[in-house]
Amino acid sequence: MFRGFYTAASGMISQQRRQEMITNNIANINTPGYKADQASLRSFPELLIQQMNAMKLPVQHSVRKRTSMPIGTLNTGVYVQDITPNFRQGTLRETQMSTDLAIVDGIYPDQTGSVFFTVQNEAGQIRYTRNGNFTIDGQGYLTTSEGYYVLDQAGNRIFTDGLEFEVTPEGIIQFGNTNIQLGLAYIANVNDLVKEGNGLFNPEPGNVQAQDPFAAGVTFTVQQGFLEGSNVDPAQAMVEMIEAYRIFEMNQRVLKEYDESMRKAVTEIGRLG
Repeated sequence: MFRGFYTAASGMISQQRRQEMITNNIANINTPGYKADQASLRSFPELLIQQMNAMKLPVQHSVRKRTSMPIGTLNTGVYVQDITPNFRQGTLRETQMSTDLAIVDGIYPDQTGSVFFTVQNEAGQIRYTRNGNFTIDGQGYLTTSEGYYVLDQAGNRIFTDGLEFEVTPEGIIQFGNTNIQLGLAYIANVNDLVKEGNGLFNPEPGNVQAQDPFAAGVTFTVQQGFLEGSNVDPAQAMVEMIEAYRIFEMNQRVLKEYDESMRKAVTEIGRLG
């Protein structure tokens, strides 16, 4: 019976985590470049249940031999194994702002790769993002809306001196007589990236190797005056939220039934003794 408590409780905990994930996705529907999270649920190892019995052998001293008969398997619960972003391309939205940039995915050598903007966080570390909602800071540097420096292909901060600029489909920033290649990185396996706040992805824990997208043979374009929207599907997210809530409720009812059974075992069956 106690195993039933744990099984129902694990189902409630996993659906609560899934509900929190879906809520966060819905809250970021309007966040440029946001990649929706998706949960992978996995069951705990199954247990093989056997019926234990004894068979009396027809011998002089009545020897009894223990026997067992397989009944089946019992699942002991479920848990959220992993939460990973979905890197599907989001829809483009025109803003007509020269500092807004969007990467349009093309044909990649594999199905798990993607191109990212290269930025520098407050600690000076390299991070990747699909949020091209950039701006010019007071010193004339190209930064994200959160104040992170946007880098060029050589890993240097991009100084525009506050001048108007144009960006080619290849990601070359042009102003005056200056041409600067925008820092772009191709990640062959995006599932190795770790999601951080403010739309940043951390390559360090998984030792992710970034490649030059041009050297890797990746076809893509950079659109100026556009932003890549969130890839959260509002209708699908609401359906998943209702589903998680219903499953949570079912596990809750099972837990209440176990609790009632335990109450009867203590108050009624125990009184017979």
